[in-house]
Amino acid sequence: MTPARLLHFLIALLVAGSAAHASVDFKKEILPLLENHCLKCHRAAHEENGRLLKPKGDVRLDAAWALLACNKKVTPVTPKDVAHSDMIRVVTLPRDDDKAMPPEGKAEPLTPAEVVKLKIWMTEGADFGGWEGNVAGKPAAAGLPTPAKVREHELLYKKLAEGLEPIATDVGKKVQAATGAQITPISPGNPLLRVDFLNGVSQCDDNAVAALAPIRENVAHLDLARTGVTDEALKTVARMSRLTRLDLRRTRITDAGVAHLGALKNLVYLNLFGAEITDEALVTLASIKSLKNVCLFETRSTDGGVDKLKAALPGAEIIFRADFSAPAKTATAK
Repeated sequence: MTPARLLHFLIALLVAGSAAHASVDFKKEILPLLENHCLKCHRAAHEENGRLLKPKGDVRLDAAWALLACNKKVTPVTPKDVAHSDMIRVVTLPRDDDKAMPPEGKAEPLTPAEVVKLKIWMTEGADFGGWEGNVAGKPAAAGLPTPAKVREHELLYKKLAEGLEPIATDVGKKVQAATGAQITPISPGNPLLRVDFLNGVSQCDDNAVAALAPIRENVAHLDLARTGVTDEALKTVARMSRLTRLDLRRTRITDAGVAHLGALKNLVYLNLFGAEITDEALVTLASIKSLKNVCLFETRSTDGGVDKLKAALPGAEIIFRADFSAPAKTATAK
């Protein structure tokens, strides 16, 4: 894969992964980005070394109200409208453009992944999670920040965890010893589990996946990327009724293996990047109506097959040929 194609894929994959896993957390993911790249120049007037420094261009980014405000025809953030969010426009300009941000020598430019993270946050509605920032100078008529909302994935996990007992400590240790997997709760106090083989990719095979059977009812996230699993392993995976995320990138999975996944009625995210699947597998995926994100990059799927999958899953994002499309709009009654 060329560097350019790899970069496009990583950006698209980040969008899909973030959307499937959780909404972007402003305080943890966006605020540090602003602090590192923007706030040196775009914060409220303040004294520094005996000098009064005002925000460059009279544009502040140190408060929720300021990020949403229109000042001198500049609106940094327009919720759910990336095209009209000037922050995205200036950070994606060529570096030799006089208006590119941040200016040379002031801060490091944003990485492609950081730009994507910003776009995701804005597209989701620019939720500040209760953060207000510096309210000094806030106009009386300024709107309130977007209120914190209950995130969709949290509601799903709460529902799936109802009536589910945590796995016994000794059971968890035995499974971990037998498989070499890392087994952790998806959140503190939640009996649902994340299972991955990131520290033992070469040791993970069909037998290791079969050994996860004692905890299968609790597995919500399963990462088998780059492991030696084959279609046989997916017979075990198909019995993980609470599975929401499955990563099979760069594995030897074929259409026959994907056929087992039709039983997973809570599956939200599926990564098949580089798998040896064809349009036959997409027929199975079309039956999994819970799917919201599917990565088919570098598979043997065709444009026609992907178009049919998009039609069957109009609310899902399908990544194909280093591209990702917005969910199709459903027809409205006239």
